[in-house]
Amino acid sequence: MSSIFSKILNGDIPSYTIAEDDRYFAFLDINPLAKGHTLVIPKKEVDYIFDVEDELLADMMVFSKKIARAIEKVVSCKRIGVAVLGLEVPHAHIHLIPINSEADINFSKPKLKLSREEFEELAKKIRKELK
Repeated sequence: MSSIFSKILNGDIPSYTIAEDDRYFAFLDINPLAKGHTLVIPKKEVDYIFDVEDELLADMMVFSKKIARAIEKVVSCKRIGVAVLGLEVPHAHIHLIPINSEADINFSKPKLKLSREEFEELAKKIRKELK
């Protein structure tokens, strides 16, 4: 059974794409804790992040760093927080979340409600910073 993230990768479910290469895909979280909250996934479906091959896992963090730097240029924040929970979707992923305090990365907080236009504009601005 394919995860929701594999369905996004296959184009079966639309996403607000930030970046991709041959091994990784980054897209805006549609239930964000903050504007710019982005998910980074390996294209290879692996359930648990610590089951991802070492080289793939290391390179995934380097890929995430480029995305985080672009988010920082678009969203006002002190840092980009990194979270790996691995419980909600059976496909390894990294959350990149703009934060100003530790409380900003609390997943029990209500999620932001953004319009399609807001998501599209945000994704466009972040993609522009990657170039």
